Amino acid sequence: METKNNLRAWLYLAPMLLLMAVFTFYPLFNAFVISFYKDYLPLANDGAGSITGYTIANYGVIFKNQLFWQSLKNTFVLALVSVPLSIIISLLISVALKSIPKLKGFFQTVFFLPYVTNGIAVGMAFAVMFHRDYGLFNLVLSWFGITALDWIGGTASWWAQMGALMIFTIWESLAFKILVFTSGLQNIDKQYYDAAKIDHATKWTIFKRITVPLLSPLILYISITSMIGALKAYNSVIGLFGERLGAQPYSMITIVAFVYKYRSDFSFQGFYSYAASAAIILFFITLLFSVIQTVVSKKRIHY
Repeated sequence: METKNNLRAWLYLAPMLLLMAVFTFYPLFNAFVISFYKDYLPLANDGAGSITGYTIANYGVIFKNQLFWQSLKNTFVLALVSVPLSIIISLLISVALKSIPKLKGFFQTVFFLPYVTNGIAVGMAFAVMFHRDYGLFNLVLSWFGITALDWIGGTASWWAQMGALMIFTIWESLAFKILVFTSGLQNIDKQYYDAAKIDHATKWTIFKRITVPLLSPLILYISITSMIGALKAYNSVIGLFGERLGAQPYSMITIVAFVYKYRSDFSFQGFYSYAASAAIILFFITLLFSVIQTVVSKKRIHY
């Protein structure tokens, strides 16, 4: 009976495993192999490609490239700052929505809109909002007597550009997190809150001692998926800064943008092996962050 159930389970899983094998595992394995190709010409031999051997020097080329370190810096700063802030903000919004049940559906729809909107289109809209002369953000700053900032223009500093990218990234990522946290809050048994009210616990104590611990599995899930998403940031940079990837060329380049540029840009001669090497480096960085988050969070997760 157990063997029959196992066979049935594998049968149900087969379609998804097949799709993952074709569209996830094989491309990853293929990229790993290509990263060791020497003098790889993908269009040679009628598209079959040609190589002169195998080498590990491709990784050395990537690590010696200053643009790679710039992309690494931008990606890490974006991920390590935007992810915690977006989780905190989305959790607070979700808790606030729970206290207004009559309007919760309306606000959930409003907050969910960014999730179903094209990221590049929204990025272009934010680019207008960040404009130095007629942008919304500088208009708000003027109300407090603050001089207009050049957020994404030609004279924008790295900090101003990163600030604009942070604001856009956090806003764009709130929708999914709010949806998940709102669903999680609905599954928390009311008896915990009723018991806390009997003990005259403050709202902050209830939030810290009940809400956060019971949502900890979701917080871990959101943390890992958000970190992976932040490390793969690309559409937000393209939407906000265009193909220049910054106020100055490539000043806001991310690792994924670096991979695309190395693969297809004329200035980089379309070196596929180098692009594959950078992609594999990103894979291991993402894997490392995921493992660290899982290990560190184990002591604070309540199932």
